Amino acid sequence: MFLNLLAEAGTVTGEWAFFGAAIGAGIAAVAAGMGIGRIASSANESIARQPEAAGDVRGVTIITAAFIEGVCLFSVVVCLLIGLNLGKFFE
Repeated sequence: MFLNLLAEAGTVTGEWAFFGAAIGAGIAAVAAGMGIGRIASSANESIARQPEAAGDVRGVTIITAAFIEGVCLFSVVVCLLIGLNLGKFFE
């Protein structure tokens, strides 16, 4: 449906580039939130099962969440830079 809309429009404008960048950045942020939530859920479950390993689990959880956050930030910046550059290109 979306491709049909683009085909009917005939031309791609800078507005579509901004729209695509916003959608990409939103998907990256939502995916990172889901990943960090899943990590936290698993960490809580593992600490509940084995409380004496709480320190190790907490450390690994923080490091993993930081890696996911870094990848999310990188992907949002790339999406926005591509959107800005394509928006200028099509204007």
